[in-house]
Amino acid sequence: MLQDNLILEHYGLNELNFDTIKSYRDRFAEVKPAHPWNALETKEFLYKVGAWGKVRDTHKEGVTLAGLLLFSEERIITEVLPQYFLEYRESKGDEEWTERFTSQDGTWSGNIFDFYFHIHEIVRNNEPQPLIASSLTEALINMLIHADYNGEGGVILEKQPSHYVFSNPGLLLVPTDSVFSNIVSQLRNPNIVKLFSLLGLCERSGSGLKKVKQNWSLHHYKKPSIDQDVSMHRTVVKLSMSTQERQVSSSEKDTYHTSATDSGNNFKSVEKYQNLPENNVEIDSYNKNGSSYNKDLLEELNSYNNDISSYNKEENSYNSELNSYNKDVNSYNKEQEDDSSNSVNGEDIDTKLWDIAALAREKKRLSPNQMEHIILELCKEKPLMLKEFAYLLERTPDGVRNNYLTKLLRKGQLQLKYPNQPNHPKQAYLFHKKDIEK
Repeated sequence: MLQDNLILEHYGLNELNFDTIKSYRDRFAEVKPAHPWNALETKEFLYKVGAWGKVRDTHKEGVTLAGLLLFSEERIITEVLPQYFLEYRESKGDEEWTERFTSQDGTWSGNIFDFYFHIHEIVRNNEPQPLIASSLTEALINMLIHADYNGEGGVILEKQPSHYVFSNPGLLLVPTDSVFSNIVSQLRNPNIVKLFSLLGLCERSGSGLKKVKQNWSLHHYKKPSIDQDVSMHRTVVKLSMSTQERQVSSSEKDTYHTSATDSGNNFKSVEKYQNLPENNVEIDSYNKNGSSYNKDLLEELNSYNNDISSYNKEENSYNSELNSYNKDVNSYNKEQEDDSSNSVNGEDIDTKLWDIAALAREKKRLSPNQMEHIILELCKEKPLMLKEFAYLLERTPDGVRNNYLTKLLRKGQLQLKYPNQPNHPKQAYLFHKKDIEK
């Protein structure tokens, strides 16, 4: 197995995709705005994050294997890793895929960094429940950082109506039965972990799938399963969207409520992350009748509460991740704090604007250049607020801002209507005056 810190002496900066590098650096600057690495030249920055390496005894240098996987392009990556392949696919239960893209289709770079954010955007659009969306991207990161990219079969994420399947080459480095409770990190690709962790997208604590299990429990979904195919040398994680098959009696519900109340602050710590009404209805339904509690459910509850207790011990880490995950949403809400509604009245949208954005609504995957062109054409017509972009493009507000508007501001192609008040409730984006003059 190739180590991801392997220095590829014959692969230099020309083998990298600079749009991907810029995207990574933009995100790094957003997460760590005061970090000294933001001022470094490209090669030195890549060296600091582990994407570039130097051979001390020969004075040669080159891209690391981790750097190639995150920042290069599919055709070049497969020169070093012939089995490399990434795929996302969706179906409605029949044999035909309703949505599919791969690292080989030639419409994008094909590297694992861009693959993550392609899927991240799809998940955020398809899954409105924050904890579910967070769990899916957590499982995605877990798959990408633990995959053996020299193995066969490729890295595949499959969405079915009732479940998600994450499949990657490479077997687990820890016992299967300890994956959902493991707090010791066993890393196959430490440099890839570092590159993602610098953006706040993962940790080295080995707690990724443990958090997924806890979030799944909060929604009463079936416990995630892990299968190890030793003959194919693959790991498969299945996240079912179906609720537990076992029905809880009314007497069990009351005992569950009593035990949950006894757990005091532990249960409250979990409850504060349940922002959706349906979750509260489910929990309230446990608080009615009283009687005995059978042995199996007691054991399950005790195990669950133990997990929550352990979870709370890591509260600072978890809160940090949730804060990172919700950073964009919170910022967006702050911008809109004086506006009674984030919704847009379709009748107020000019027909010309609606027509300009038609391609973005028709195709959920556009190249960054196509989307930026549409955004600039919209702003040439009139200043637009973030919620208006989200409505016109049919994208999430944070996705539009982080993936496109921030970049266009940095390029000087857009400017803020209230540049000295970034969180102004009526903040809007304008086509840059210099570009208008041209």
